[in-house]
Amino acid sequence: MSSSSPQQRRGNTRQRIQDVALELFAEQGYEKTSLREIAERLEVTKAALYYHFKTKEDIIISLFEDLTRPIDELIVWAEDQPRTLDTKREVLRRYSKAIAGCVPLFRFMQENQATMRELSIGETMKNRLLRLVELVRREEDPLTDQVRSVSALFTLHAGMMFLQHMDSDPEETRQAALEVAIDLITQAHHQES
Repeated sequence: MSSSSPQQRRGNTRQRIQDVALELFAEQGYEKTSLREIAERLEVTKAALYYHFKTKEDIIISLFEDLTRPIDELIVWAEDQPRTLDTKREVLRRYSKAIAGCVPLFRFMQENQATMRELSIGETMKNRLLRLVELVRREEDPLTDQVRSVSALFTLHAGMMFLQHMDSDPEETRQAALEVAIDLITQAHHQES
């Protein structure tokens, strides 16, 4: 379960606004959701909402920053580590946990791709993914091994986004995707033990 579940975030007004906004964005789309609707769902005045956020973009950017902080921390950690197989396996483990806490945000991004291209967070997320790719891929490797390394990262995304509708527990699905991702990164490093 995410460490920022609605039950755990309920007491914090800023986080409640983020949660409700994300719910409405998922239900209606980002463009079709107004600040007034967010305030109504929260049962607060627009002025109370404005105290925390002036625009919908402010809400989604703050949510993005809050939920993706573990990914940024992972990148900082990984950049200081040797590029060994063990490090790359640990990157995958940590990334798997980090994105598990971002499922609603990734769904928002998937369902609002046009909006993502217009918001600064779209470029930020793209750059973050490119940095992660560079942490698991080695240019000197054969192309097939580079593809395996990059596929390992995106296997985690597939587990989070596309396999969650299966009849299995989300945590079991995350673990299964992680196992496959680790297999891929291990195959890409067949010369290492």
